[in-house]
Amino acid sequence: MVFNSVKLIAAELNMSEANDDPHVFVIAKCLPDVIPQTWSIKKAGEPPLINGWIPFLGKALSFMKAPSTFLLSQQRKFGDVFTIHLAGRYYTFFMDPFQFVYITRNSKQLGFQEFADKMICRTFDVPSVLSTKFPEMNENLHRIYQYLQGKSLDTLSEDMMKNLQQIFERKCSQATDWEAEKMYKFCCSVMFEASFITLYGRVPAADGHKVISEIRDKFTKFDANFPYLALGIPVELLGATKKVRKELIHHFSYQNMTKWLGGSEVIQARKDLFEKYELLTVYDKAAHHFTFLWASVANTIPATFWAMYYLLRHPEALAVVRDEIDHLLQSTGQKKGPRYNIHLTREQLDNLVYLESAVNESLRMSSSSINLRLCQEDFILKLDGNQEASLRKGDFVALYPPTLHMDPEVYEDPKEYKFDRYIENGKKKTTFFKRGRKLKYFLMPFGSGSTKCPGRFFAVNEIKLFLILFATHFDAEIVENKNLGFDNNRMGLGILLPDSDIAFRYKLKSLEK
Repeated sequence: MVFNSVKLIAAELNMSEANDDPHVFVIAKCLPDVIPQTWSIKKAGEPPLINGWIPFLGKALSFMKAPSTFLLSQQRKFGDVFTIHLAGRYYTFFMDPFQFVYITRNSKQLGFQEFADKMICRTFDVPSVLSTKFPEMNENLHRIYQYLQGKSLDTLSEDMMKNLQQIFERKCSQATDWEAEKMYKFCCSVMFEASFITLYGRVPAADGHKVISEIRDKFTKFDANFPYLALGIPVELLGATKKVRKELIHHFSYQNMTKWLGGSEVIQARKDLFEKYELLTVYDKAAHHFTFLWASVANTIPATFWAMYYLLRHPEALAVVRDEIDHLLQSTGQKKGPRYNIHLTREQLDNLVYLESAVNESLRMSSSSINLRLCQEDFILKLDGNQEASLRKGDFVALYPPTLHMDPEVYEDPKEYKFDRYIENGKKKTTFFKRGRKLKYFLMPFGSGSTKCPGRFFAVNEIKLFLILFATHFDAEIVENKNLGFDNNRMGLGILLPDSDIAFRYKLKSLEK
């Protein structure tokens, strides 16, 4: 999933409160050198300031223990706009969703690119795309996002479908009866391989599947420590992470990538662009490709898992989704099940409204992105209802969509999974209200404004295609009697991972005659 890489800065808030987490000591030792304190005394006209009593940390521990609960409690005390001291920096939170548009459309005074670029450089060991050494690189990279839309998106989705089908066919050949696996591991294996081949091409060697599996295993190790890298913890303090990152980057060397067969337009366009910059080293180019891989799959994999998990947890939802898929295949003269290839156009995929609603509902429940902007100057932000907020240069402005996603005034019974929540009279529902007013923003798993994830359309298509093929190939059920929670260690990074894996089993569906 190409969740915009620059959103990674949200991890700046990611401090574990678990006493048995060895990284807590590392963070406590490093933070004072990572983030400078900017101010501590509230000025006239500024939002209420919540400092906390712990030096430097401020309210960071309270925030990370339960972000939504903490923010809502502060909203009740101080109103819809307030500033919190978190780990040496100051974040002004806007809690009223009707005010979000005033933040997202102000790109002049509320910046994003510069501070996010610094985070990406230290996390993925890439040179700055804003450096004068690489003129217009940032603009050129953004132009390449056109290959994630329109006809290029159609091609990308078709290739993803073919690659998923090949992987599921391999799974079918191995499944003679009920096969038991861990669900997250299953989703990770399938989605990582399919996404890798679709984007970068097929490894031609006889052990190509094994090579991709090795890359996946290293990726998983790197991703486990990603929150700390994004926070600014030196990679040298994170065990073997530096070595693993270097090995991952090496996989994307020119020597390796020239051997891969196929690949997407978006990756080819990036390769062509990098060749135009003589000062960009072979290592730099490989690091850029690895960064794109992370942005492409790090959130897609858990998003796919949650979509599958909730459907299997709610058989009535799975039955409706399956019926919708079956009806579409019958109406287009296609058969379902092993050995039958499925082809769906973008319009047909978009018309699967119950499937899309189920995906959106799982995104609503599992996404935890913090939308951040950095104040470029002291200024007064004009807001809805003749309100205003005085903001300081160097402070962050923050939106925390999970409080919106769990607002009972917007979503009835918000903690319950309702697969048809985004359907009304058999059509897509896009109208939600708060205080009797229609909301512009009601579902925000992909960010907001100009920094909204450019790969969100492909991301959703990937998840849909996975679910369609799984539903048409297999019968499945969860066999472990436990309910999963969220791993808050990745709070603010996008889609939360489960706090543990869960066992399920699947078997081949009977072939249609």
